[in-house]
Amino acid sequence: MRQIVTALLLVFLVLLALLPSVGQQHLSGFEDGGPISSRPAQLPANTKITGEFRFVRIMYPSPHSPYNQWFGAAWKVDYPEADVNFTEGIHSWASTNLLLAQPVQVRPTDQRLFDYPFAYIVEPGHMELTDEDAAALREYLMRGGFLFLDDFHGEFEWQHARGEIKKILPEYEIKDLPLTHPIFHSYFDVDQVVQVPGVAALIHGVTYEKGGVTPHYMGVENKDGRLMVFLTRNCDLGDAWEWINDPRYPARFGLMAYKIGMNVVVYAMSH
Repeated sequence: MRQIVTALLLVFLVLLALLPSVGQQHLSGFEDGGPISSRPAQLPANTKITGEFRFVRIMYPSPHSPYNQWFGAAWKVDYPEADVNFTEGIHSWASTNLLLAQPVQVRPTDQRLFDYPFAYIVEPGHMELTDEDAAALREYLMRGGFLFLDDFHGEFEWQHARGEIKKILPEYEIKDLPLTHPIFHSYFDVDQVVQVPGVAALIHGVTYEKGGVTPHYMGVENKDGRLMVFLTRNCDLGDAWEWINDPRYPARFGLMAYKIGMNVVVYAMSH
């Protein structure tokens, strides 16, 4: 089955590579290719199928973030396109009912969170958890949940995100994960740390933002060695998921974003 899934994904990538390749020829393709307008995929019509996995996005407070003015809240960055495209992408390529369930958004204190093994947090550099939020997320992690933090760049956002994790897990440290870690081999084999860029970086012809030149794949493990939190620092996988349908977004970065995302899902559901 895994070989079939991999073959289907490779076929998709070949087809993607045949699309107009402005974004693949140089990193400033979004400057030249017309208006920016992401296009979400169409999820399967049969939403009555429960599925084994659902993409869950955490709705957190961000009272001091400029994203409140632009998006309504920092947690809404890339929403809903990233969630829908990621869900539909895995469903289509894997030819399985695993991810048929519609994405949902929950607050840290929502008891529904405990129904899901995986939750995604975007822009943690703007997250401002309350004590109640932090306590709820700690309980979620200690009971077997998994958090994926993505899209934070530069030293200021890193230190802020680190502080928010410390609110949740004060006794644990965030560390760079070796590429031998099981999360990098739970489905696909990931053998390098790739900086997956957002559109804001591509518009400027680079892959980094806010001085965050070096990408890091990081994590927090519990005392038994189970990874509870995964962080893609100086990367923006959510943007790759959001823009995967735009041929200007470089296919090599979209591929890595989906590979990492699928690995995280498989690890979260099996550990």
